[in-house]
Amino acid sequence: MFKKYKQMINDALDTVDEEILKNVFNTIVDSALYKKPVLVMGNGGSAAIAEHWSCDHTKGVKTDVHDMFPCVRNLAANMSLMTAIANDMSYDEVFSKQIEYESSLYATVIAISSSGNSPNILKGLEMARKKNYSTIAFVGFDGGKILEEKLACKVVHVNADNYGVVEDCHQILMHSLAQQIRIIFSEKEKSTLRL
Repeated sequence: MFKKYKQMINDALDTVDEEILKNVFNTIVDSALYKKPVLVMGNGGSAAIAEHWSCDHTKGVKTDVHDMFPCVRNLAANMSLMTAIANDMSYDEVFSKQIEYESSLYATVIAISSSGNSPNILKGLEMARKKNYSTIAFVGFDGGKILEEKLACKVVHVNADNYGVVEDCHQILMHSLAQQIRIIFSEKEKSTLRL
């Protein structure tokens, strides 16, 4: 059973476009260099990945060499705000309203959605585009509306049809980005922070 699941993970990771992943890496590095907030959103297991993202791309990335790290905020973390928006407006608005309320002129929004079809994620990306924020999406299955309608500037697609496999791959990709960012911040000067 484990051997089969491990193979499913490997096969799914092989579908990821590494060129797009490099572009995502550079966008996150830029966010750290210029102190632009990184807003991450997801539902269910993807919300847990967003929470983990905010930990590993903040404390996990900071080094003694450079005092730089992305300012990451998980939009699914503030339950008081989320439930207020859901109750008074709509659950579909829980991310878009938070992005609308964001005061920064420049930000990066990262959407994590296995299906690529969650209405609150779609609305969040639409609001981010209205505000001219950089947009990144991590999707699975066939990519859903996010991929079909090109709702994000950069889409990392894990082409697999199993929720567990997609979520595990998204987690692996998040960790690989965080660790590479930490390494590059430790070893390189600001002027050369690119892959």
